[in-house]
Amino acid sequence: MSGLNIAWTHVSPAVLAAFLASLVEFVEALTVILAVGTTRGWRAALTGAVAATGTLVGIVALLGPAVTRIPLTLLQMGIGTLLLLFGMRWLRKAILRSAGVIPLHDETAAFAHEVAAMRRLGRADGWDRVAFGATFQITLLEGTEVVFIVIAIGAGQAGLLLPASLGALCALLLVALLGFVVHRPLASIPENALKFIVGVVLSAFGSFWVGEGLGLAWPGSDWSVLGLIAGFLAAAWMAVPLCRSRVIARPTQGTIG
Repeated sequence: MSGLNIAWTHVSPAVLAAFLASLVEFVEALTVILAVGTTRGWRAALTGAVAATGTLVGIVALLGPAVTRIPLTLLQMGIGTLLLLFGMRWLRKAILRSAGVIPLHDETAAFAHEVAAMRRLGRADGWDRVAFGATFQITLLEGTEVVFIVIAIGAGQAGLLLPASLGALCALLLVALLGFVVHRPLASIPENALKFIVGVVLSAFGSFWVGEGLGLAWPGSDWSVLGLIAGFLAAAWMAVPLCRSRVIARPTQGTIG
């Protein structure tokens, strides 16, 4: 039973991180795909999205096994550093948005903006290269971040690439299903909260891989990932009111001066 618990602890954060990160990226891609499809037609729009998805799957198939041939210590250091920087970037934006320093991302507004842009380009006769290019580009752009996350999480330790890939695949299927059913932007999904969580989890994984690469003996082995997640989460929560208080104090200071 203890072996099963360790295996679950080893795999579940990877699946969760890949699923949530992919969910955020796919929701943003879906907004553009819906805008293009409803404005210019679905055939070229869906073809572009599918073509980009196929390209991304090919990249994972090529890079995944290749990355595992790099010496593990060097791989853990490199991947861990990149994953930590990537996670901290997401976490910084999520903290600033939660504190009101920068505005929240609005999928409805993004959808309206994309629809207006597509209409300004006019209708196409025959095959719509604009629609194909727009959906191919956004799917490839958002999907590239998903590919990086999947490979980064999966390459850190043996046996994580498949679970991370399954987490991303589940997110893709969920977003595609919701988009097919509702035919409108998924504005009700708490994107900033997801980015907050993903930033915490990716930062924890990055710290764990860097420590492994340096030969650090983590207390509790794989269980320490959960401790790192809790630590980053607590630090981020404390950072939100600090950032908010500085925003509130700034006009007051200007008035006094």
